[in-house]
Amino acid sequence: MSRTNAGYTITDSIFIGKAEFVIGHNPSFSTPYVTWECKDGDNYFWGHYLTERKAAERDLLERAQTELSLQEQQKPSQEQNTQNKGKERDR
Repeated sequence: MSRTNAGYTITDSIFIGKAEFVIGHNPSFSTPYVTWECKDGDNYFWGHYLTERKAAERDLLERAQTELSLQEQQKPSQEQNTQNKGKERDR
């Protein structure tokens, strides 16, 4: 089953952890491509509107890379908190 949002058909998606990024396409619109972040499969936000497919693909990958970097930065602090909890239990 295909997804749509605001008249665009979702053609591509990528998950980075729980974050999803998508490309939408509608050839009738003046900006026929859009990338959005999506939550829960139907909550689309922060749209970037583009005129070319390759630009949309590039934007999708850049957004995914940014999210991956953010998650990698958060991971060490989460691991440190988990290690500290274990140390507190040992006391």
